[in-house]
Amino acid sequence: MIARPVSPATPAAGAMRVALFRARRARVRLRFGAPLRIVRLDDWRRLAVFQAGAVCARLRWAANAYGTVLWQLMVLQAGGSQTPPAEGLQRIAGVTPGARLLLHAEGRPAVRVALACIDAIEAAGLASVSVSPDYWRTVHNRLATRQAPPAYTAERHAAYLARSALQGDVHA
Repeated sequence: MIARPVSPATPAAGAMRVALFRARRARVRLRFGAPLRIVRLDDWRRLAVFQAGAVCARLRWAANAYGTVLWQLMVLQAGGSQTPPAEGLQRIAGVTPGARLLLHAEGRPAVRVALACIDAIEAAGLASVSVSPDYWRTVHNRLATRQAPPAYTAERHAAYLARSALQGDVHA
């Protein structure tokens, strides 16, 4: 059997590709995440490839002549290699084949609150990619109801790691 090289068009099974770009009045970038590799398509476009189960945050904004008109933050999780490829995945523009949407913040106030949560996690010395997916869902629900999201503490993180170890989760 001849091994074929992995190209951006055909990543490994379970891999997630996130399109990133930079234009004069629009930008899509990663706020956090550890891609396996970043493929440079041209001067403005990149493609970040993540392994199965990886978590990342994609920040998107756009402006016009009068100021910023779009603020969007999404925390995404790649599909797992243990499950069927499309199980539980949502279609998201710029994300192939799809991802589990853990947090979706739209609009300036919601994005600022979500970014403050990420900054607080990093200030506490924790890696944002290792945070419990349930926490990101909780932040999403709190933002949707315009409530203050809870703080992610070291105790909450230790409980998540203990639960993951008991369940045999390899992505914790």
